[in-house]
Amino acid sequence: MDLFDSAQAIPADDAPLAFRMRPRQLEDYVGQQALVGPDKPLRRMAESGVVRSMILWGPPGVGKTTLAELLARASQAHLEHLSAVMAGVKEIRAVVERAQQMSSTVILFLDEIHRLNKSQQDALLPHVESGLLTLIGATTENPSFEVNSALLSRARVYVLKSLTQEELITVMRQALSDEERGLGKRDIQVDDDVLTALARASAGDARRALGLLETACDFATQEADREVLHKEVLADVIGHQASAFDKQGDAYYDLLSAIHKSIRSSRPNAALLYMARFIQGGGDPLDVVRRLTAIASEDVGNADPRALPLVIAAWDAYLRLGDYEGQRAIAHAAIHLAVAPKSNRIDRAWSEAKQYVRQQPQVEVPTYLRNAPTKLMEQLGHGEGYRYAHNEPDGYPAGSAHDCWPEELPKADFFKPSTIGQEKRFGEIMAWRENLDQEADQAP
Repeated sequence: MDLFDSAQAIPADDAPLAFRMRPRQLEDYVGQQALVGPDKPLRRMAESGVVRSMILWGPPGVGKTTLAELLARASQAHLEHLSAVMAGVKEIRAVVERAQQMSSTVILFLDEIHRLNKSQQDALLPHVESGLLTLIGATTENPSFEVNSALLSRARVYVLKSLTQEELITVMRQALSDEERGLGKRDIQVDDDVLTALARASAGDARRALGLLETACDFATQEADREVLHKEVLADVIGHQASAFDKQGDAYYDLLSAIHKSIRSSRPNAALLYMARFIQGGGDPLDVVRRLTAIASEDVGNADPRALPLVIAAWDAYLRLGDYEGQRAIAHAAIHLAVAPKSNRIDRAWSEAKQYVRQQPQVEVPTYLRNAPTKLMEQLGHGEGYRYAHNEPDGYPAGSAHDCWPEELPKADFFKPSTIGQEKRFGEIMAWRENLDQEADQAP
């Protein structure tokens, strides 16, 4: 199906404003200047008329479909449009058959390409490789995870960004002034604060911005010789903007990552911001508290030993109190972690210990540390020479001969306390015990 033909078949007045206002030439395209600005890659493709296979990766409503249309028009190519949600191998083969009958370049715009399974991607691959089809894929998900490497290697990935508030306001002003396709014939007066509120509610999505504008203009009032759109009506138009996201998509994990890195960077306000965005977008608060539990050991550790039990208490409080009150307990724990002194020495020590054991797989427990529950084990010397710490001076069996380390293995110091928070005290205690070991080793 040629996308241009289908667009012309829909009466402009009956189509949504966002559809009617799609740019017809690259000069009218708003946003993505890093790709379509002067001497930028997609601008150069349009100017040369030679379009290469690509994947456009970005959030909804930033102009991926529009770019495909503009590039096809600039290159005078025939444009086929498939959605991976509906298309299968059969539909791909039908496009291939039509392309084989054409003398012109065929561009296949494949929306939501991340939803193609492996067999569908394999069916597409040889025709992209041969040049029969020029592929323009669109995806909201990271293509490096969702598109197989063979197909990915034959297409350049371009990253599209959410539109800024200023860009969204520009898009809406274009719609308000365009008499042919937009709302220009109505001559509606819309102040900047109204457009700013609509842009803010649209969260970088031009399609949403135009949809909200079109709905809001239905509430415009006639004053004197023109219609006026007042800000007061926006509460009914915008309503509650549930900034939802795909719980299996990149945004879900990006927000968890942002929470983690904000806490690690000791930025409580940023951590609360991303937590609120995550939870209000439909994320599970328990996913947050699980991440906080990991942070307590990975990033705070013994610099503040209270951190881990506090997070577990917040987890328990959430389960006991329910969602509304329980969220506050999770925020309590997050703030504590963000403000607490930081140390990653536990994480480093555990990683080093695992690496050491991988290199020394035959770790044997010294005989004096083994239990002797039977007479035979006792006869074999299990437990012989073990010194019970509570019977020792200062509760410490001093001396390297009782360091619990396997005799045949080279010694290693996995845990190296930092000088931050409570871990500084840990370091002092360990240094004191090391001195006791040296004194015991030197004693007659």
